[in-house]
Amino acid sequence: MQEIKTIAIAGAGTMGAGIAQVSAQAGYNTILFDINLEMLQKGKNSVENSLNSLLKKGKLSLEKKEEIQTKIKFTSEINELKADLIIEAIVENLAIKQKFFKEVAELNSPETILASNTSSIPLTQIAEKISNPERVVGIHFFNPAPVMKLVEIISGEKTNPEIVEVCKKLLAGMGKTCVMAADSPGFIVNRVARLYYVESLKILEENVATFEDIDLLLESSGFKMGPFRLMDLIGVDTNFSVTNSIYNLFNQASKFRPSKIQQQKVEAGFHGKKTGKGFYEYE
Repeated sequence: MQEIKTIAIAGAGTMGAGIAQVSAQAGYNTILFDINLEMLQKGKNSVENSLNSLLKKGKLSLEKKEEIQTKIKFTSEINELKADLIIEAIVENLAIKQKFFKEVAELNSPETILASNTSSIPLTQIAEKISNPERVVGIHFFNPAPVMKLVEIISGEKTNPEIVEVCKKLLAGMGKTCVMAADSPGFIVNRVARLYYVESLKILEENVATFEDIDLLLESSGFKMGPFRLMDLIGVDTNFSVTNSIYNLFNQASKFRPSKIQQQKVEAGFHGKKTGKGFYEYE
């Protein structure tokens, strides 16, 4: 099995940019790809701002910051996505993920590891139409990727156990704590967390309390962030997409029913911090 020297990340949103930063900080040659030039620039700015924050806090030297930045190549050309490990962090849509992996599989060797940062879609489904499905694995980071230590590693039906061990060792070297998960909708964290969001939204729908009070109560109970602050951070649209995915994968079980309030936010373009407004307003 080839040594991992170059890591490519597809999708320059909050998660993709964060994973690219983690990769570059660990010393890997890193490629960040997005077909949308505006998103690619936002991703570049996100990495720059994050590194500047570390510099101001004294957690990073100027020399190290510049070294990390030279490790990242930004591109909108899919033909440049050639690496030893490719991680997709694109839209939570099975058909789009399958199409992407089929394209990059043709550009790379059969030994290139294809990893999905999917939050909810079973890996076996993603790998179904891809050549050499044994090299498809789930590597699910959490937001913000440079800060959060936890990473879920998911094996599909055909995933080679050796690939899993390579990824586990790689992530441990990046300072991450790996948890192994079976190939079930939502895996571990998102299956449990869905109820954190869905029940909070139901309380809001029923006018039991305001979203501010719900956040305050749960933060006072020990949660680092209330559900509405967290949805704004992750992206209200992303959170809603994952909820829909899990709801359908579990045969529309009522406990995972998506919220109309959240749907209205998405349709209005109030996607959270990234758009300046979600449940809260941001500068």
